Amino acid sequence: MRKVTLFTGQWADLPLEVLAQKAKNFGYDGLELACWGDHFEVPRANSEPGYTGEKLALLKGCGMNVWSISNHLLGQAVSDRIDERHKAILPPHVWGDGKPEGVNERAAQEMVETAKAAKKLGVGVVNGFTGSPIWHLLYSFPPVPPQMIDDGFAKFAKQWKSILDEFQKLGVKFALEVHPTEIAFDIASAQRALEALDNHPAFGFNYDPSHLGYQGVDYVAFLRKFRNRIFHVHMKDVHWSKTPTEAGVFGGHTNFGDPRRYWEFRSLGRGSVNFEEIIRVLNEINYQGPLSVEWEDIGMDREHGATESAAFVKRLDFAPSKVAFDAAFEKK
Repeated sequence: MRKVTLFTGQWADLPLEVLAQKAKNFGYDGLELACWGDHFEVPRANSEPGYTGEKLALLKGCGMNVWSISNHLLGQAVSDRIDERHKAILPPHVWGDGKPEGVNERAAQEMVETAKAAKKLGVGVVNGFTGSPIWHLLYSFPPVPPQMIDDGFAKFAKQWKSILDEFQKLGVKFALEVHPTEIAFDIASAQRALEALDNHPAFGFNYDPSHLGYQGVDYVAFLRKFRNRIFHVHMKDVHWSKTPTEAGVFGGHTNFGDPRRYWEFRSLGRGSVNFEEIIRVLNEINYQGPLSVEWEDIGMDREHGATESAAFVKRLDFAPSKVAFDAAFEKK
């Protein structure tokens, strides 16, 4: 059976030692370490000889393991149009003077450093975001000339190819979490991102159905379409309304939890995602990596939610059949 892990990004307010023991009690096999808080610090991993060993020993002492790390915040700044919002999510040495081109370049170097740190930790996948130079052009008015979109994908590719080359040298893969505000946010844009990168072997996806379903994207078809590029899987649920709402898919500038919203993240099993079909297709494409719970539900206590989500995933997951169902009727 696949290992069930907890993504620590939403728990960065807790020291790793505290969270690791809690996660073990919640029912998890390991953690997907976020590269913020004290959970996994890339500069320290690359500068302090004993750092990664201490992290692994801490996890082992709690009966936990690690199969991936995630650096969404730094990845976002590689291809984004930088503004004041990014200062809040970036470390001072990456933000620097805040001039956009410099921030992009320093974030790119930090992603290479993340791959080096992952290798030292002994994991082969770094999950994250890419940012996007063209997200602001999503809705085509004033009319967007196709060349502007072409130029955006070309800029993204130029920024990321050198990063991915370093990932490949290190034997580490980068898994983009397909998500609104990234260069890839649905099947069509994910395909275009791959093509822009000339199908770079180090580039694939951190599959998360919660960012696809409420958009109307076929989140099961995504797995089949990119079967050889599914490097990691997030288990995360989302509810979307069956009837019209005041704030639609774009959110109406409302905050999470606002009853006027069309969609809302939910604890696993309490939303609209069909996880049964996801598990069946993961078996079909022979995905053997972890199932990592990214827990978000603004209406529920997170420890209750994380506990029920671990049990939900373990109850739902199953191994594929090794024989045809009617094999017993074949003549010997």
